[in-house]
Amino acid sequence: MTVTSYHNPKCAKSRDTLRLLEARGSNPRIVEYLDMPLTEAELKSLIAILDIQPRARVRKTDVEYKQARLDESNPSEAEIIRALAKHPISMQRPIVVANVKAALGRPPENALKIL
Repeated sequence: MTVTSYHNPKCAKSRDTLRLLEARGSNPRIVEYLDMPLTEAELKSLIAILDIQPRARVRKTDVEYKQARLDESNPSEAEIIRALAKHPISMQRPIVVANVKAALGRPPENALKIL
C-alpha cells in the first residue's frame, strides 16, 4: 500500500502524524507542500477523496485566510481551492492518503483509519 503524507515539518500535528505512521511500519512518501505547492487540479483531486466540509480544509487562524477574506464570506469550493493553491500555508495539515482514501491528521490517529 502506498501512503502519502502532505506534510509541513514545522507543524507539530504533522510531525506527530508522521511519527505515528512510521511507528505502525509505514514508510510514507512525504510531500512538503509548502516547498512544492499543489496545483488547483491536484488540490481538487485531493479534496475529492478527503471527506470533510470545505471550511474544515482551511486553517482559519492563518493571516492568509483572513487576507483572502474567506472568513467574511461563504466561499465556494472553487474559491477555497484557488485560495489554497495561492496560500498553501492555509491548508489544514497533515493530509494522509492511502489507496483511494484520505484523512486529515487532526488528531494524528485519524490517519490510521485509512490504513
